[in-house]
Amino acid sequence: MSLFNYFAAISKGKIVLWCYLIWYLATVILRFDPSPMIWLNSMGISAIIGVGLLLSVSNSIAIRADRWQTFRLFAMPFCVSSFSALIKGHGYILIFPSSMDELMITLAACAGFVVFVVAAKKLVGSSTSV
Repeated sequence: MSLFNYFAAISKGKIVLWCYLIWYLATVILRFDPSPMIWLNSMGISAIIGVGLLLSVSNSIAIRADRWQTFRLFAMPFCVSSFSALIKGHGYILIFPSSMDELMITLAACAGFVVFVVAAKKLVGSSTSV
């Protein structure tokens, strides 16, 4: 399946997850800190929480989660902990930057993605009905 077709068939829940990733990446780009401790601590938290989450979704040792689910179980704690470290002391309210420029960039990135997905769904839907 092509990447375009993937986005044309994506569920609403996955759109939300992609928006989470886009919001995170925009924040990392705008607030990047090269301090190794931020990234090492985030990796440690990811390992500990990721294993716990993996154990919580596994029925037994013989049944394994699929690769993307496993990746997400480890990536989400990494993203949350590094996001938290990057925004500390920068005036964020919950997850929203106090800077209007930063807020508009992150919102525009998410909105652009949603517009792309809607357009992909319409294009694929119209090409299959012909």
